[in-house]
Amino acid sequence: MNAVQRRIRVSSWEALGGMGVEAEGRVDWWQPAWREGTGIAAVPGRFGAFPETRDEFYESASPLAGVSDSRSSSLQVSRLSGGWGRASLAGVHRVILHLDMDAFYASVEQRDHPELKGRPVIVGAAGDQRGVVCAASYEARKFGVRSAMPSRTAARLCPQGVFLRPRMDRYRDESREIMRLVAETGAVIQQVSVDEAYLDFTLLCGAESDDPEVVLERAVPQAHELQERIQRERQLSASIGVASNKLLAKLGSDFRKPAGLTLIREREKVAFLRPLPVRALHGVGTVTEKTLTDAGLKTVGDLQDHPGDLRALVGSWGPVLKRFAFGDDDRPLELGDEVRSISSENTFESDTEDRAVLRQCLREQAEDIAGRMERRRLAALTVQVKVRYTDFTTLTRQISVDEPVTQARDVYRLGCWLLAQHRLVHRPLRLLGLGVSGLQEGRIQQLVFRW
Repeated sequence: MNAVQRRIRVSSWEALGGMGVEAEGRVDWWQPAWREGTGIAAVPGRFGAFPETRDEFYESASPLAGVSDSRSSSLQVSRLSGGWGRASLAGVHRVILHLDMDAFYASVEQRDHPELKGRPVIVGAAGDQRGVVCAASYEARKFGVRSAMPSRTAARLCPQGVFLRPRMDRYRDESREIMRLVAETGAVIQQVSVDEAYLDFTLLCGAESDDPEVVLERAVPQAHELQERIQRERQLSASIGVASNKLLAKLGSDFRKPAGLTLIREREKVAFLRPLPVRALHGVGTVTEKTLTDAGLKTVGDLQDHPGDLRALVGSWGPVLKRFAFGDDDRPLELGDEVRSISSENTFESDTEDRAVLRQCLREQAEDIAGRMERRRLAALTVQVKVRYTDFTTLTRQISVDEPVTQARDVYRLGCWLLAQHRLVHRPLRLLGLGVSGLQEGRIQQLVFRW
């Protein structure tokens, strides 16, 4: 019987939250400080102590059945194989962590090549070639370099940048090692990309407490321990957000990058959200943001104060958006992939290699794909092109980026690069296709928090 099974079968659920305390540490969490004339400020807080180790690592737990928002009337855990049986628990407060590796591709390169530490590293095509940026270190981001940007533009913005070809196999291998460490926490896990995952710590934090703040605080030492272990064993830094739901946990992981650890308390979530731009909320993409800002709703606080029905602006999604504005999110962890890819294809009436025709075709496909991602609130880490020639020979090529793309111009640019890089239009095409995969929940560009 493994550690999780032993603990779930004991009569007292408090055993799931038991931890020893050995060493003191520090963590930042959201704590509103009201000052005249300044509004809200983020103030570092301090916990008394962090455990350096636990008595044992938990093995991966089974999925939690639809636990809603921060508190649920019941919690049910079932295991299809292995004979856990079924357990229920009244008054459960959810504890969700979001782990996000810091500048993952570039950080792996800096670790593997110590001479690159502190230098602006750009993973992608060389700066003097036609190509795109797959990832950029924090040193390069200071110059405005970002994923999916043309490499030549990145070279102009950051002349001293060190350009490296991506090593996707290396990054995937590293991701497996990191997710192995994540799995050993015993949390229920939703991995959303090679460098990002949600962890449900509800069972591990004694979730039956009447005080949701107490339950959330129990997760902070465990999050700190996970950060420390990743740094110690993989020499890479991760940022983690701790909150009662996915929306807030993801915002928390972005709050103090790199190597940040942010707790967003239930009683402070509305104040935390208030000054953020509307694009910070899950599901608000380029089109929705423009609709809201055109209506004068530029911050989450504007959404909180809006007396009207948001359905007039964003349709049936309006009530969900309103709940998000107040930090309420009942989305469960997704433990299966419902939508694996989105694609669009065109078969030409006559085979063609006319560049203008092909570019227009790609542009329309990119718009279609971006619109479908927007409606599903998704973003993509991989872009793929497909070509079919007169003799029905079919080829596909793809590229992956560090930061997910959502906009049509980025999908189009990556598609054009793939066609040129692999010289796919060396004879007339019968069919041209464009697609995206590696789909995850829509992700905004990293926010810059100013208080």
